[in-house]
Amino acid sequence: MRKANDKSLKDAIEQMLNVYKIKRKFDETSIIAHWPELVGKPVANRTKELFIHDKKLFLRVESSVIKNELMMMRTQIIDKINDEAKGTLVEEIIFL
Repeated sequence: MRKANDKSLKDAIEQMLNVYKIKRKFDETSIIAHWPELVGKPVANRTKELFIHDKKLFLRVESSVIKNELMMMRTQIIDKINDEAKGTLVEEIIFL
């Protein structure tokens, strides 16, 4: 029998992430883990460095052709990331 103050596990974890102010870092880590699904395996395999800092996604790509392709798809990638995170996680992509 459920009590009045019972919460689902999902709600409890989400509340914990918000209380400890680590939800944003958790979302950033999740996006990095899902990078191959967001851009495809061939692009992900050529991505050397990937991190998020101050709503900016920093990328280092080994191929100039892939880098150029990603630059043209910049807005679609940002939209995919923010949809996955269900909020504004990335506003800009910077290529290193």
